[in-house]
Amino acid sequence: MQAAGGMAAIGLFPSLLPAAPMVAAGRKAPLQVALIGAGRQGRAALGELAKFEAVRIAAVCDTDPSRLESGVKKTKDAAGFADHRALLDGAGNVEAVIIATPTHLHKQIVLDAVQAGKHVYLEAPIAHTPEDCAAIAAAARDYKKVFAVGLEGRSNPVYALARSFFRAGGLEALVSMRAQAFQKTSWKTPASDPAREKALNWRLDKDVSTGLLGELGTHQIDVMRYFADVEPRSVMGLGAVRMHKDGRQVADTASCFVTMSNGQVLSYEASLGNSFGGRFEVFNTTAAAFKLAWTHGWMFKEADAATQGWEVYANRQRFHNDEGITLIADATKLASQGKLKDGVGLPFTSLYYALADFVKSIAEDKPVAATAEDGLRASVAGILANRAVVNGGVVEIGEPA
Repeated sequence: MQAAGGMAAIGLFPSLLPAAPMVAAGRKAPLQVALIGAGRQGRAALGELAKFEAVRIAAVCDTDPSRLESGVKKTKDAAGFADHRALLDGAGNVEAVIIATPTHLHKQIVLDAVQAGKHVYLEAPIAHTPEDCAAIAAAARDYKKVFAVGLEGRSNPVYALARSFFRAGGLEALVSMRAQAFQKTSWKTPASDPAREKALNWRLDKDVSTGLLGELGTHQIDVMRYFADVEPRSVMGLGAVRMHKDGRQVADTASCFVTMSNGQVLSYEASLGNSFGGRFEVFNTTAAAFKLAWTHGWMFKEADAATQGWEVYANRQRFHNDEGITLIADATKLASQGKLKDGVGLPFTSLYYALADFVKSIAEDKPVAATAEDGLRASVAGILANRAVVNGGVVEIGEPA
């Protein structure tokens, strides 16, 4: 038991938060990156990439003129393109692409980027059908350039910290898993032109949308895969329009039960009609519970669990009747400086760390945090969870092709 506790303590206190990627040794200029898809997520990526001295945004692409203009304005001197093929053909200096278009448009852009020999960072879910997901994963297999998927939990330092403790032993058996994504919003963007409104509101188009359980659930299902080393095997889903009764055919509130390969069941729910609790994942073991909320993480020990040596450094917070131990990256250094409370929460978003890992994979020839295979498995699970909501009943997931 002492050995397990020792390993856990080492895993809990990493020496430093990940440093921002630097210009690789031997390079005379930063990595030349293009953004394809300048919507909300794409513009967020531009904001994070601007923090890296190792990156220059060389080009921005979007088929919507307004979003293209907005994206270009967020850069210093990037070229603008209305078509991704024109970008791949005309911006010869571009070495890597960030693909942040609507999910159902990913496949052809990925295939073209691979054909052009670019490093690829692809937002998740990687596609809107299992077949397209499989085609993307096949294109990435044995690809000689870096191919990373934006499953941000795998790059999040708080999540890595918690996972190292979770996986080191001493926490007994996993009892249950649950997660949620609640936000008070409509997912609807108004536009005066019907065609533009349809394009902008693709997430509300039942023919191409992966719904709440695809667009949001994919990421959180992958957190479960990452932590517990399990794979989704079947899913039962329910959903309806509870708030936004504006004619939409995509549920604004949905839930599902995902049966994993170890027999555990993940209980997951998402809603656009309520914001209480926000987005988080919970892992319960017989010795402790972990609550992870993307920029923060806590561990709640059971009363009969053994005391660990690292607890003298812990920052404690009370939640109702339970006292939580805050999971803090760089805890040992902060404690020695008397600044432990200053370290609560990450200084950057999960997107920042995911993009940093992508750039480091290119510069340092390191494995990516999330592979195309990870993207395939997590995305198919999210897509089929949405299918269970739409059609009812239980949907078998099985092994992806």
